[in-house]
Amino acid sequence: MSNVDIVVACVLLAAATVLFIFNVRSGASDSAPHRTKLDQLMERRDTIYENLRDLRFEFRSGKFSEKDYEEIKQSLEIEAACVLSEMDVLTGGTPTPATRQAASEKVRQS
Repeated sequence: MSNVDIVVACVLLAAATVLFIFNVRSGASDSAPHRTKLDQLMERRDTIYENLRDLRFEFRSGKFSEKDYEEIKQSLEIEAACVLSEMDVLTGGTPTPATRQAASEKVRQS
């Protein structure tokens, strides 16, 4: 290969690279809004509920003592109530008894 062939190949490669970079079209997902705080809270709520179901199953299968089960269950329930409370605030909903309990537990833990 001669020097001219190498230069032509480099120029063509550079031109192809520039065309590729500037011809990329944005997709629908690029303009979609990011997850909102409410979406994040709903996902967290669902995760906590799933953890409670798993905890119940593991307790019944003998992996946890009753004391450990109750402690973990209570902390998950408090966390769920806090998440529900935050969701109520975002949606303008009135607090439920569970959210009031979570708020009082949060104050006691502080």
